[in-house]
Amino acid sequence: QVRLVESGGGLVQAGGSLRLSCAASGRTYSNLNMGWFRQAPGKEREFVAAIRWNDDNPYYADSVKGRFTMSRDNAKTTTYLQMESLKPDDTALYYCAAGLRGLYDVRVGRFYNYWGQGTQVLVSS
Repeated sequence: QVRLVESGGGLVQAGGSLRLSCAASGRTYSNLNMGWFRQAPGKEREFVAAIRWNDDNPYYADSVKGRFTMSRDNAKTTTYLQMESLKPDDTALYYCAAGLRGLYDVRVGRFYNYWGQGTQVLVSS
């Protein structure tokens, strides 16, 4: 089992920044693929960013590329999502997810085994 706890969400004006954190516990963190997903009201959950367990190069959704930066600290078993130049369209509940290592598409949520409770991001115009 893996427990994921997100933090760092909040209310920010358009153009502002936030850093989300996801603290993991319960399993060897360095063996996990980590992902960030979000779900806006009335919309389906969508991929935001992901990092494979053995690769330091994150994948990003086109909508956040160039504005968001995902990173992981294996020593702290924590994953981060630095969000810059936030837009009202970024308003959503942001979820951290962990998946067992494997050659699956880390942009697809159904491949992940563990999910956090989410942290709310609200961007005002």
